[in-house]
Amino acid sequence: MKTIYKAIFAICVICGWCSCSDFLDEHKPQATLSDDQAKSPENAESMVVSAYAIFTTAEDINSSFSMWNFDVRSDDAYKGGSGTSDGDVFHQLEVQQGVLTTNWNINDIWVRLYNSISRVNSAIALLNGTSDSYSMKKQRLAEMKFLRAYAHFLLKRLFKNIPFVVNENLTYKEYNELSNTEYTNDEGWQLIIDDLMEAYNTLPETQADKGRPTKAAAAAFLAKVYLYKAYRQDNPESNQVTSINQQDLEKVIEFTNPSLYSNYGLEPDLHNNFRPEEQYENGIESLWAIQYSRNDGSTYGNLNWSYGLIPPNIPGATDGGCDFYKPSQNLVNAYRTGDNGQPLFDTFNAKDYNKDTDNADPRLFLTVGIPGLPYMFNKNYMMEETSIWSRSNGLYGYNVSLKQNVDPALIGTYLIKGSYWASSMNRIVFRYADVLLERAEAYAQLGHPNEAIQLVNRIRTRAASSTQMIKNYPGTYGVKIFIQNYAGSYSKEEAIKIVKMERRLEMGMECERFFDLVRWGEAASVINKYYSEEIDNCAIYSGAHFTANKDEYLPIPFNQISASNGHYTQNIGNW
Repeated sequence: MKTIYKAIFAICVICGWCSCSDFLDEHKPQATLSDDQAKSPENAESMVVSAYAIFTTAEDINSSFSMWNFDVRSDDAYKGGSGTSDGDVFHQLEVQQGVLTTNWNINDIWVRLYNSISRVNSAIALLNGTSDSYSMKKQRLAEMKFLRAYAHFLLKRLFKNIPFVVNENLTYKEYNELSNTEYTNDEGWQLIIDDLMEAYNTLPETQADKGRPTKAAAAAFLAKVYLYKAYRQDNPESNQVTSINQQDLEKVIEFTNPSLYSNYGLEPDLHNNFRPEEQYENGIESLWAIQYSRNDGSTYGNLNWSYGLIPPNIPGATDGGCDFYKPSQNLVNAYRTGDNGQPLFDTFNAKDYNKDTDNADPRLFLTVGIPGLPYMFNKNYMMEETSIWSRSNGLYGYNVSLKQNVDPALIGTYLIKGSYWASSMNRIVFRYADVLLERAEAYAQLGHPNEAIQLVNRIRTRAASSTQMIKNYPGTYGVKIFIQNYAGSYSKEEAIKIVKMERRLEMGMECERFFDLVRWGEAASVINKYYSEEIDNCAIYSGAHFTANKDEYLPIPFNQISASNGHYTQNIGNW
């Protein structure tokens, strides 16, 4: 069921677009609802639904909570579009040149996420006002703490130093005195963990409404946050990783324990996670997903418009597609495999992938649409190196993302044209493969390489069997699919390298890459190397440069600094 994502605005007492420093007392539930209303379970349930709904209604094509707009900073993807001036503020982020604190996109994502926290906190305040006899009170509070943690998590990955709004009863004066440097980096992650622990200790193992988080979803979220927390960046004058905390890694192991995920597992085919049809949504691998819907009584349904810029512009099909978030050649090359069926690691980018001669991991063809192959596995739409498949006439190449797009054959059902293209396909936030990779990473860092490699091999075994959509590719299109598991023994350092590579291959174009590089403390070295090697494929990188201790995080928006009355401190390297 997706009904909890249909917004109930009648009792929403939050203004349309308020930032953390803009909250007013009269916007708080206890100031606008009578005592009897505050104790009404019906009103509390409606406000909870409204809090869920904002995680679809507050995002849009330029500020997707999937973070694809900001993953263009990674080596996985080009910005795309018609050229560098099309979405110029995202071009500036892609090449890390000319990024200003006044850029609208930086303030926009800040405001939208704090607006989401505002809605959640209003639900929490209303729930706290209900009678203890309300049977769902504790569970609904746990769900809201999960959502609040989610919004703070997205903000913290983007900006690092953020104000935490974890007290839903703050006065107007207290709101405006919040500091974005009150907590160290480590303490900030702990605040998110505190909300998640409340959720974990209360949430049930299953939910009738699939959009509500379960105990396993909270465990997966905790594992992810502890993994981020483990890579300590607590020097206020640096974004470098100063240490990797063993206790945090052990927490990752604890919250990825297989016993916590008895209702979950890997899909038999990776592509099942990225199909819009109802029989594939909320499958065994989906721990928690943003629920989108169609045919729910409204004009367009509760569709996902945040991917609206990504579809290519196919005449007669996706007319008006904007062709953003295009897979990089570097990512394509990473899927090349050697004679042993394993990644080429440091040499994968020595030459560009050639589908006629090179072996490839099957996940390449489930992640990237490549010229000479069918778009979205539909032979009626063969990709070519023409302007049809590249609005920039090749500036950003001709590859297309497959994980966010939908087969044009489903136009009118699961792919809908409004102002932009939209789909009812869920967006999985936490999937079980990610849990396995996080467990593998923790094991590798803790010096247990054999356990790490076993988990990586589970992912690779599934990858090898993910051929339902591409089983005819070798015979029909001449591609060479070859993937093998790892065998033998590996050192700690080798295991860490293997896990990091596997994470890129499995999670490619899922908007995790840039944040992983920052978390590992490798962003500057990896991305500057990428810039220098990618110039031949994408000329925009000729003047690009990633500055360490600056470009890992977005600057605090000028509007927010100005409104804070001196309580916010700008991130290092920015002004």
